[in-house]
Amino acid sequence: MSVDHYENFPVASVLCPPALRPPITAIYHFARTADDIADEGDASTESRLADLDHYRRDLMAVATGQAHSARWARVFAPLAEQIRRHALPVPLLADLLDAFAQDTRNPLYPDRAALLDYCRRSADPIGRLLLHLYGISDAQALRRSDAICSALQLINFWQDLSVDGPRGRHYVPESDRAAHGVPLADLAACRDSPAARGLVRELCAWARDLMHEGAPLTRQVPGRAGWELRLVVQGGLRILEKIAAMDHAALLRRPTVGAADAPLLLWRALLAGAAR
Repeated sequence: MSVDHYENFPVASVLCPPALRPPITAIYHFARTADDIADEGDASTESRLADLDHYRRDLMAVATGQAHSARWARVFAPLAEQIRRHALPVPLLADLLDAFAQDTRNPLYPDRAALLDYCRRSADPIGRLLLHLYGISDAQALRRSDAICSALQLINFWQDLSVDGPRGRHYVPESDRAAHGVPLADLAACRDSPAARGLVRELCAWARDLMHEGAPLTRQVPGRAGWELRLVVQGGLRILEKIAAMDHAALLRRPTVGAADAPLLLWRALLAGAAR
């Protein structure tokens, strides 16, 4: 299991409420396609940004009942229907595009606040869109959803340190890196050291705290959706456990959660559900 590339979406899952599968699938394909525009292939930054701009125009078109272009018809035809049927908050969809555009530039993040601002646009909208579909809108639930989604995004970053560094993608806040005395070049070269492991340990603790902050939401979301959310939370926490089990040497290899972990995740999700 990975928490990247929107794999934490409950798309086509047996646990996904059947009535919500069409809007969730439409949101997934919107986000996944935009992510691919920003990240896949060998197009230039300028070309990616131009495509994302056209993609945004199609979003704004369908949001106002106008026709979309033919280029991404398989994305925007179903999305237009779900926006109309479920009154999906379009600004949240637009926030995702802002984050994807930022990704094309591979910026450095000076501190945790800057990285959380990125998460606010790259991850938090997903949780808020799902809560909208579940009919949950109170402020506490939204804060907890943001905490879970930001935690999942951070966990993905620390899970992917051995992949992102060589690609020139650096999500470790500069303030954390400097505090541990880890040069940026060490992250780029995936150079393991006691200092690097200490850095990863602290970053994982940050993500874990955020996840626990949001976890009470799993007791508020009812039915199948609640089960789905509990499994997502447990999957994220399990990845942190895997990083800890390798003594936080995440610069050396990418830890994953697979089928062998399923019984444990199900058991933990069951316990979390029973705690209601």
